[in-house]
Amino acid sequence: MEGGATRMDEDSRSPAAEDAALLARYAAGDLAAARALTARHLGRLLGFARRMLGDAAEAEDVAQEAMLRLWQIAPHWRPGEARISTWLYRVTANLCTDRLRRRRGVALEAAPEPADPAPGALAALIATDRAAALEAALALLPPRQRQAVMLRHLEGLGNAEIADVMDIGVAAVESLIARGRRALAARLAPRRSELGYDDDTG
Repeated sequence: MEGGATRMDEDSRSPAAEDAALLARYAAGDLAAARALTARHLGRLLGFARRMLGDAAEAEDVAQEAMLRLWQIAPHWRPGEARISTWLYRVTANLCTDRLRRRRGVALEAAPEPADPAPGALAALIATDRAAALEAALALLPPRQRQAVMLRHLEGLGNAEIADVMDIGVAAVESLIARGRRALAARLAPRRSELGYDDDTG
C-alpha cells in the first residue's frame, strides 16, 4: 500500500498533473496560476511556431492565440483526458498550418555573410550557418513532416505524444519522421563542405 501511495504522490507532482492543477486554479479565478502556466509553456510554443512559420511576429501571434484558447476552455477542462502540453502543441500546430495554407509559399532568406571574419569567429559562423541551413531545410519540408520532425527532435516529444498532437497513429508519426530525416539529409548533403562538416572529426 505504501508503494502505491508513493506512486500516487509522484503522479500528483508530475508536470502534467501540475499543469492540470494550475489550470483548475485559473478557472477558479487564480491569475497567478495563469502566469505560472504561461511561464511553463509560452517559450516552447513560440520556438515551435517560429520554426513552423519562419516569422517571429506571426509566431508570437500564434502562441498567444493558443494560450488564449486554453484560458477560454479552462472551465470545461477535464483532467485525465489529455495533457495540457499536448493540447497546446496541437492547437499551435493547427494555427500554424492554417497560416501556411494561406500563403503561396514560405519565403526563405539567406543568412548574411559577414565580410572578413576574424579567425576566432570561424566556429561561431559555422554554427550559425548550420542552424540557418537546418531552418531553411526544415521550411522546405511538407508541413506534416516538418511538424513531426520538430516535435521529435527539437521539442523532445515521444512518438506517442506526437501522435496525440497530430491526431494520427504512431506508425504514421514514425513514417513522417523517417521521410523528413531523409529529405533533410538529402537537402543538406550538397552543403557539407560549405557548412564545415567535411572538417569534422569523429
